Amino acid sequence: MIYGRETERVATATARLAREVVRGQLLRDGWAVLHASAVVHEGRTILTFGQKGAGKTTTALALAAQGGLGLLANDRVFVLANDHGGVDVLPWPSAAALGLGLLDGLGWSDTVRERLERGETLHPTQDGRVTKALLAGRREPLWEDGKELKTQVWPNQFPDWFGIPLATHGEAAALTFPRIEQDAEPALEEGVVRELGYGDFMSGETEDRYPDVFELARVDGGGSAEARREVAHLLADLPLHSVVLGWDVAANADFLAKLTGCADRIG
Repeated sequence: MIYGRETERVATATARLAREVVRGQLLRDGWAVLHASAVVHEGRTILTFGQKGAGKTTTALALAAQGGLGLLANDRVFVLANDHGGVDVLPWPSAAALGLGLLDGLGWSDTVRERLERGETLHPTQDGRVTKALLAGRREPLWEDGKELKTQVWPNQFPDWFGIPLATHGEAAALTFPRIEQDAEPALEEGVVRELGYGDFMSGETEDRYPDVFELARVDGGGSAEARREVAHLLADLPLHSVVLGWDVAANADFLAKLTGCADRIG
């Protein structure tokens, strides 16, 4: 039982505990956690990797918004080697951080402002200054000390607010490693070879944000070393694309759809 006087804080604590229960069970069952966004097309999952700001969310939302692909996750996923030599992928639901510029590029700025004006709310972790900027109609990025302040979107708000379908599972089919440049034309990066590395997996150092005082997980926060090795070996055999993307969401989506074999959804 969880008790408290403030509804939001009690709800947040309850959700975190429930999430830890599920995460712990999956990790004990052999799943690992990848630092990647993911979209699904007819069961085929396109995984996108990179550090913060590389373009994981931009890549996933470009394909989901323009082509109707199912959004599986924007930042991390559970992965497990399956019985026929593939890698199964599950979402790890969490709030998605979208910069004001990306919101504008996706054509969602007016929708967000209208929803906020009607009294609806975004994720409670969102900085109040972002909410004020959205209500004021600001579309340029909002920064503080070199860090971009972003809109925090609940997973259910993607279909409810923006018409983005959510996927529940898939099997890994291709890997992309993007780099964002404002005026770039979407293209493959010549001479750039990127491979999946240890840093592309989450670990206890990055995932154990809340002390496991109730022993709900009882394992490393990113999965066992054996699980990570097996998944990495299987993913290495899939098509891998290092790409540069610009700020034109439609152009990015068209290029990525052709590259990853999802062009029928875009075209």
